[in-house]
Amino acid sequence: MDLIVRDRDGTLVFVEVRRRRHARHGGAAASVTATKQRRVRYAARHYLQSFASPPLCRFDVVVIDGHDLKWLRAAFNDEPQ
Repeated sequence: MDLIVRDRDGTLVFVEVRRRRHARHGGAAASVTATKQRRVRYAARHYLQSFASPPLCRFDVVVIDGHDLKWLRAAFNDEPQ
């Protein structure tokens, strides 16, 4: 997990940033595998233990393919696939 930020509505957003120089092999978005998602969820759960009442959360992914940047809101959720 690369960033933890708050959205304007108060949602806590865990952000994974993935970069690929070329879009070959599926590009940056394809590199957010089920294993990577599981690791981000685990880190988020650990972080949320410090809250008496955890806020609403979301998992976003920022993908950078060459010079193209996209912010994928709610790219995955807290439920394992």
